[in-house]
Amino acid sequence: MVRGNSLVHCGLVLLSLWLCIQSVPINVDRSKEKPPVQELQPPQSAETGLHYDRYLREVIEFLEKDPHFKEKLKNANMDDIKQGKLAKELNFVQHNFRTKLDELKREEMNRLRMLIKVKHDIQGGSGRTIDHQSLLKQFEHLSHQNPNTFEVEDLDQLIQSATKDLENFDKDRHDEFKNYELTKEHERRERLKTMSEETRQQEEKHYEQLRKKHANHTKVNHPGSETQLKEVWHESDGMDPDNFDPKTFFKMHDTNGDSFFDESELEALFTKELEKVYNPENEEDDMVEMEEERLRMREHVMNEVDTNKDRLVSMIEFMAATQKEEFLEKDEWETLDQNPLYTEEEMKEYEQHLVNEQNDIHQKSVELQKQREELERKQEELSAQKIGLQQAVEEMERIKGNVKHPGTVAAGGAAGVAAGVAPVVPGNSRPLPPDVPVPGHS
Repeated sequence: MVRGNSLVHCGLVLLSLWLCIQSVPINVDRSKEKPPVQELQPPQSAETGLHYDRYLREVIEFLEKDPHFKEKLKNANMDDIKQGKLAKELNFVQHNFRTKLDELKREEMNRLRMLIKVKHDIQGGSGRTIDHQSLLKQFEHLSHQNPNTFEVEDLDQLIQSATKDLENFDKDRHDEFKNYELTKEHERRERLKTMSEETRQQEEKHYEQLRKKHANHTKVNHPGSETQLKEVWHESDGMDPDNFDPKTFFKMHDTNGDSFFDESELEALFTKELEKVYNPENEEDDMVEMEEERLRMREHVMNEVDTNKDRLVSMIEFMAATQKEEFLEKDEWETLDQNPLYTEEEMKEYEQHLVNEQNDIHQKSVELQKQREELERKQEELSAQKIGLQQAVEEMERIKGNVKHPGTVAAGGAAGVAAGVAPVVPGNSRPLPPDVPVPGHS
């Protein structure tokens, strides 16, 4: 692919903020120095790991379908894209593409609202303190001025957010791995506390044996060094190590033929080295640690070779790296077991954090229990009031029924006389003596 098309590819990478967007694989004659010029097809984006990855890739793919925007992207430089100049070209994108972008934004807004609601419910239900600032950061890649339409501000904000997030992505992965290791060690220590002295000593001995067995591996070559690449050239590619050619090696491992090594293509080169240390069949080997090791190797090579920091290694950068002194590095690569991830002080801080978190959950549970008891008490009061109200209503209905049927009252009066109760003369509130006849009665 000629340099002009490569610039388009670079522009797309920056626009997606180092998404490592790859062109569709094409047939490349690897025996020639310059592959034939071919028309770029709509890109297929590599996943970034960002929580808005799908939205980012769909926006890029639709924008690239617009002829005007694609042409501007082809001629844009990195600074134009990063500074938001390219985003202004959105004003000239065809109406049908703008309508689709509006739809994508509305879908993303709805997705995030549902995501935040679920997170809010989960955190609130578990008794954990809800980090509202963290939840709001989920929306930073969107402009809220026009929630229903995709504007220039949306594209600019998407670029800026993805730039920042991808720069911090590896750091976040390292932090997550460190937390994983702290948790694993904490749980191991907690299990030991539940064991008898004899069982605990046996477990500790077994643990040390596994550590030593894991550390007893063949030499791991420095990633990106001549020795490491020659080993891939010989063992994976079946080539003669004495005839190692960096340019041919690059073309052979540029799997999508776009004249760049992206991060996944680089990480694939380290598989042989990782197999020296990790085996999924071995009890002592942790595959989560293997992926962290792969990340460390990739970062090391990128820091030495990726001179323009676009998260891609071009043929020019790769060939320049083979001329550096570091390319001839013979020292063994120091693996994770040779580089402690945390200190004992950090472990104590982590355990204290767990204690504090547990205390917070307990306190929240106590408060919720008190609230529940108070609600139950109020419910009982309301039930009692409801019963009293129902009785009052029934009494009122009974009285109304007596007024509508006066015969019932007369009958009641006759019954009263029969029972020896003094009757009352109408219009007179004083009862008559028992021996005085009542008018109307014989």
